[in-house]
Amino acid sequence: MAGGTVNHIGIATSSLDESMELWSKLGFNPSADKIVEDQGVKIRYLHGTGSTRIELLEPLSAETPVGRFIERRGPGVQQIAIDVDDIESMISDLIGMGVRMISEVPVIGSDGHRIAFVHPSSTGGVLIELVESAK
Repeated sequence: MAGGTVNHIGIATSSLDESMELWSKLGFNPSADKIVEDQGVKIRYLHGTGSTRIELLEPLSAETPVGRFIERRGPGVQQIAIDVDDIESMISDLIGMGVRMISEVPVIGSDGHRIAFVHPSSTGGVLIELVESAK
């Protein structure tokens, strides 16, 4: 059902601009910044070779999921996003396996993709974002 493909790796940062010097040096090119109000975050995708993407996440305030993540853990890898073909079916299958979901109903994320999050308590401590591309 899932293609086993990483869509992107999300990295929490206090400043998109301050993070860019390193990522630019490593060969990544930035896209335009986007604000995702319902997640309380400003994002900037960085494109490498092929389909490699990193998503930098800057919280709009300390009272957002990414803001709380940085407060608790500091900047760093916040989530790994995985492509899925049918997000509802994947959520159902994961719940059937006893996996704890943060979101059991998909929402619209950046770029119009439908997304849902798997709770880190079911994944060895990694927040997994399921991503179903817009069809």
